Amino acid sequence: MSVEDLLGTQGSRKGILFLLSGPAGSGKSTLLRRALDEDRNLVFSISCTTRSPREGEVDGKDYYFLSDEEFSKRVENNEFLEHAEVHKWQYGTLSNAVIDILNDGKDVIMDIDVQGADQVRDCKDLVISDAVVDIFLTTSNTVELEKRLRGRGSEDEDNFQLRMQTAVDEIKRWRDYTYCILSGDHEEDFKVLSSILATERMRVARMAP
Repeated sequence: MSVEDLLGTQGSRKGILFLLSGPAGSGKSTLLRRALDEDRNLVFSISCTTRSPREGEVDGKDYYFLSDEEFSKRVENNEFLEHAEVHKWQYGTLSNAVIDILNDGKDVIMDIDVQGADQVRDCKDLVISDAVVDIFLTTSNTVELEKRLRGRGSEDEDNFQLRMQTAVDEIKRWRDYTYCILSGDHEEDFKVLSSILATERMRVARMAP
């Protein structure tokens, strides 16, 4: 009997749900794009939001852009795995979309805030709860974070201060996560994230029986 016979056919591993959290300015979006570009087994979980699209964002690719009424109706129907209000806008992830991908043996990565991560961890569906791996990305200090945020130059001072306070509050939650990445340069961040993905994918407990 070969090793392949003992381990089973390739692709029989259960899907993993990677939660990637971090304050604005941590480099989360850049890291996520790199991972998705280079990892064929990684699928981005597209969130719903009530905010308007930013320049370059595409409906159905970056987000599903919903009206307040549409979002509220989905909340009432319990369609969201998690949802939260962030800076006056609603964000949420559709449960069925994530479960379908995991059942197909593929891995899902979510760009999610700390509120949303709490809700996902509390999910009673075993397909979700058994699949969760949470990762927190942050800068080594708030001075660097402020520098990155100001470098965007896309917000007025009131919104900037709101984002900074939210960022500080989020950083205080880093111990709630299984992994924490201290952001340096983009290449190093990607190497660390890749090592986490590889480690989790090799866990025997994730192999289908």
